[in-house]
Amino acid sequence: MFKRLLGVLTIFGMAATAPPAFSATCGERGDVIYQLEKQYSEKLTAGGLQTAPSENSVVEIWSSEQTGTFTVLMTQANGISCIVAVGTDYFDIGPIKKPKGSAS
Repeated sequence: MFKRLLGVLTIFGMAATAPPAFSATCGERGDVIYQLEKQYSEKLTAGGLQTAPSENSVVEIWSSEQTGTFTVLMTQANGISCIVAVGTDYFDIGPIKKPKGSAS
């Protein structure tokens, strides 16, 4: 699961390196989070630190089981968050269990 999540976050992270395309979807993190929680009933589902030569950022996935929506959010060290992607029909894979007796 973590390899898949890392792959997804890497792809969205690369897409986020083009700020002009997403400049209209940026704002103070508190304001963005408030809207995700109030309008879409989304909660923080997953996240990680994206390291880059110039600046690190936090990439988060917010989702809602009630509405099925999700939002990929990237937050810079200065507290500005940008919405990188949004969508519907979100699903959680959950932990992958190995069958009993399999090699570690």
